[in-house]
Amino acid sequence: MMKQNDVNNVRNAVRRHMGRRVKVKINKGRHKVDITEGIISETYPSIFLIKIQENKNMPERTLSYSYTDLLTKDIELILCR
Repeated sequence: MMKQNDVNNVRNAVRRHMGRRVKVKINKGRHKVDITEGIISETYPSIFLIKIQENKNMPERTLSYSYTDLLTKDIELILCR
């Protein structure tokens, strides 16, 4: 069972890295994984937003994830250098 303290720790970690570029590894089930790069743009009490621009000809997209997605390992954030 998830504890509120665990969610708060994840929320604080994401807030500390706001504005930084990250790789988002998304587990789509059945051994399917999607990896994309973006910038953590905003954080809210239940979700955080990542702005993604796949190439210069495409418009920028915003994806939202919950902090519990990180705890349940549905997604993984990897900091880019």
